This record gives sequence, structure tokens and C-alpha cells, in this order.
Amino acid sequence: MSNVGNNFKFGASCSANAERKRDTRNVFKLKGKFFAEHWRKGKLLGKYEILNGVTDVGVNKALDILFEDGTAAILDWAIGMIDAAGFSALAAGDTMAAHAGWTEFVAYSEPTRPEWDPGSAAAKAITNAVPRDFNITGGAASLKGTFLNSDDTKSGAGGTLWATATFAADIPVTGGDLIKITYTTSGA
Repeated sequence: MSNVGNNFKFGASCSANAERKRDTRNVFKLKGKFFAEHWRKGKLLGKYEILNGVTDVGVNKALDILFEDGTAAILDWAIGMIDAAGFSALAAGDTMAAHAGWTEFVAYSEPTRPEWDPGSAAAKAITNAVPRDFNITGGAASLKGTFLNSDDTKSGAGGTLWATATFAADIPVTGGDLIKITYTTSGA
């Protein structure tokens, strides 16, 4: 048998089409940062940047105001400080009426918690341009962290606790020290 005159053609073809599914999840994350400065006798002792957690009650309040009950926005917010003495933990479920892991630090001369007075939101964030002052009174103590609440009453149990945060290490303070705090909250 002869192969003369027979034409054999060999070939292969292959094609592929890959499609990447686009991530369609919308993620709305509320977060914030406290910025603190520690001053003693006119000298800057330290600067601190602290990421905070937004409490469950804070998230629920934001959602209610935006989507559910038509409640007016909370316009009055105040910054408070957390005492290192007796501190055990912060929890997402903390409220001003119930926060078993911490107590408020109140040894400062201001009669109420200093007001957090933010400007208008821009670039998905809102902040107070002017730091709030805490003029420390009394003897030696240590600060564990800070918080934002809608009631300015020192040691008060009312209001909406929006955010809590702890410093990387306790800040030792004494009478005459000045703590300046700025807070920024944002959504992404």
C-alpha cells in the first residue's frame, strides 16, 4: 500500500475565555481615630494615634437616623477619658449605662466632658479641627483610653456611646498636665 497522493493534515486548536466575577458587595464600615497630645509645663511629652471601635449602640443609632425612624441627628457629642485603674476590657456591647470593663477618668478641671465640635464631612470623614483640652487635676494617675458619647455629664450614664479606644500603653499623668484630643470618624 502506498501513501503517495494521500494528504494528511494534523492540527490542533484551543480557545479559552476567562471572566472574573466582579465583587458586588457594598461594604460600609464605620471607623475612627482619636489623636491625643500630652503636655506638661509647656513641653510636649507624647503624641498618640488610637484606632477606635464603634459600639453596637452607636452603629444602631446611625442606622436608625439614616434609614428607619426619622430621628434627628445627635448634634451634641462629648469626649471623655478612660481610667487605667481597674481597667479590664472594652466591648462592642458597651453603653454608658453598662460598661463593666472600665470607668471614666474625671480628674480634670473642666466641669463637663469637653464638646466634640466637628465641621462638615468631607472625603468620607468628619473631625473637630480644634483639639479639646483636659486640664488634669489631683495627683498621679494613668489614662487607659478615650471615648465619644452624646452626653457631656462627667461620670454620667446617659447618652449614646459612639466609640471607645485604648492607648497602646497607659499614659501617666499628674496635676497640671494637659491632654489635647481630636477625633475623626469616617465611613468606607
